[in-house]
Amino acid sequence: MFTKLSHKALFTLSALAAVVGAIPLGVDEIHAPSVNYDVDKIRGVNIGGWLVLEPWITPAIFEEVGDAAVDEWTLTEVLGKEKARDRLLEHWEGFVGQDDFEEIAAAGLTHVRIPVGYWAVIPLNDDEPYVNGQLDFLDQAVFWAQSAGLQVIIDLHGAPGSQNGFDNSGRKGPVQWQQGDTVDRTTAAIQGLIDRYYEYPNVIFEALNEPSIPGGVDRNLLSQYYGDFEQRIHEATPDATLVLHDGFNPVDSWNGFLSEDNVVIDNHHYEVFDNSLLTKDVNTHVQNVCAHSSGQLQKSDKWAIVGEWTGAMTDCAKYLNGKGVGARYDGTMSADFSAGSCDGKSVGTVADFSDEDKANTRRFIEGQLDAWEQNSGWVFWTWKTESAPEWDMRQLLAEGVFPQPLDDRQFPGQCD
Repeated sequence: MFTKLSHKALFTLSALAAVVGAIPLGVDEIHAPSVNYDVDKIRGVNIGGWLVLEPWITPAIFEEVGDAAVDEWTLTEVLGKEKARDRLLEHWEGFVGQDDFEEIAAAGLTHVRIPVGYWAVIPLNDDEPYVNGQLDFLDQAVFWAQSAGLQVIIDLHGAPGSQNGFDNSGRKGPVQWQQGDTVDRTTAAIQGLIDRYYEYPNVIFEALNEPSIPGGVDRNLLSQYYGDFEQRIHEATPDATLVLHDGFNPVDSWNGFLSEDNVVIDNHHYEVFDNSLLTKDVNTHVQNVCAHSSGQLQKSDKWAIVGEWTGAMTDCAKYLNGKGVGARYDGTMSADFSAGSCDGKSVGTVADFSDEDKANTRRFIEGQLDAWEQNSGWVFWTWKTESAPEWDMRQLLAEGVFPQPLDDRQFPGQCD
């Protein structure tokens, strides 16, 4: 069994990786379960907030630093390289461990999706404040997952210049991906991940998380990047499965792009980032997700998954809309709109939910499980948080709000 390595041992392995291009840690000992996505459903969870920070998942880290820290870029900028590395090493070591992967497998899940930023993989420019060392922990995660019988989707979550302007890309602000050498550097990052992990049969690669075509990403250039990604993957492993995000365009708008063989199209669906959705009751939310499945996902000529979704029906989680930004739901984002109170939803635990909130959240989760499994499956966002109960799968499972076993239904047939 793979055991946790000391910092010294980890950084020795990193030095070795720089020389040989990959870490040959017992590849021959990995025996991943075979997966046929024509038959087998992806049932997964994201390990968000671990190797790419998000203020709403781990608010304490950002609050320690002060108001200027609103994303990983500014956090590391304020702390400086040495202090940032020490603080992030503490987080990487403590936030997720082998026991988490064992719990995930015990819950009946088949996949973990692990976000990682470009700054973990390639050399940084002088003006980039990020620190690295994340790949040492990703190495561990691959082995923990294999030991638990889980597939790993390694997701390039942040690109140079930011592909969506969200704090989850590492840098909040304007979308500057596809400017200058940013695509070349992104290609170098994904190639670095391929070189390091392509021999591991329990690893799948996702080209880029949420490149925002509505936000300014050029779809033609994105398609070129995706085509290059496919060639690089298949040069390493000819029959490898690869994952492409839809860029916030309709899923079926990618029909005919590349081959449908071994390609998963990744759609993200949330019901909390629009004022009109926040006024709906749980039945309407369930109707929405069932309609999304039949109206979009089932029209794809590729394997289609919802690679991010949640049990939340509010945007109350602290910092969900950005550090220092309030919620639409309770009117703290804008005085022009309010749908209700965030009491018990902005911070706290699932155990604190009222019986009504537990029942409604379970109904919504079950509806989404039914909807997404009409297609190729799902990956919940996210495994654990400091204090965002609607989003915390580990807590939802513990309180019986997320079904166990996964096909158990208190509200059957919602998408019939």
